Amino acid sequence: MTAEPTGPRSYTQPAAYQSLPGGPLDPDTSLYDRIAAAERTVVESFEIPLRSARAWEVPAGSLVRILSVEGPQVGDLNMWNLHNPRERFWAARTRQLQRASMTTYDRFWSTLPYLRPLATVVADSLADHPDAEVIHDLLGTRCDPYVNRMLAGYDFDYHCHSNLTRAILPHGLTELDVHDVLNVFQFAGLNDRREYFMDSCPARPGDSFEFFAEVDLLCALSTCPGGDLSVHMWGPDAASTEEQLEHCHPLGVEVCSLPAEVLEAWSPPSVAEYQGRAGRHGLAAPGHRA
Repeated sequence: MTAEPTGPRSYTQPAAYQSLPGGPLDPDTSLYDRIAAAERTVVESFEIPLRSARAWEVPAGSLVRILSVEGPQVGDLNMWNLHNPRERFWAARTRQLQRASMTTYDRFWSTLPYLRPLATVVADSLADHPDAEVIHDLLGTRCDPYVNRMLAGYDFDYHCHSNLTRAILPHGLTELDVHDVLNVFQFAGLNDRREYFMDSCPARPGDSFEFFAEVDLLCALSTCPGGDLSVHMWGPDAASTEEQLEHCHPLGVEVCSLPAEVLEAWSPPSVAEYQGRAGRHGLAAPGHRA
């Protein structure tokens, strides 16, 4: 007779999405180590205030560093190909190809039909944190005023979705271009009932998350209105928006250029090679026999 399990099952199956050695899921870690360690020149530096967002351009071959500057704070990150916003960060595919949270050597994969790394994580000061596997969350998405109205019954205009929308409008984009995010510095996962949870942000002043731009990018980052997420945003125990504000801090951003010699072994990634019969995905043209 098989014994009943006494707790949550532990799953040890291998990853479903794997590439061959040297393939796209096996990046040259020595290259990215050299990039992370290289002397850099800060070409742009700014702080994103509480409950706000900013969009900025990043040339291919540059580094972006997101910094905790005053205290724990979650940031919601969006990313587009600067020259073609239809190609943007695809959180769901990135979860499949990488993991449910991001850290060093993980890559930000783009949407179809492009499917290539937009950026690669090169440094993460929280990589050795005891709870590193649930930090820099990819499971959840941005907070938004629509779900807030549904759950809480009132309007609030400073959720990450709204902040990101305002930030990208000057760049010719709209609310429809805002997409699922990477929750930088966020502690989140699934509880023993497989429900999504969020807990207190572990970032402290000086903690950072760095990525290398594989193509020219437009990035946008929102400082979450829940701040460090140490209090509930919804439900019977929810804190008011004023109480949540007490847990909010700014985030810093640096864009850095790198010496040309460091990039000699690097080349921008190409889009996916699949041709699909000129976009027909195997569907034969009228009158054509396969």
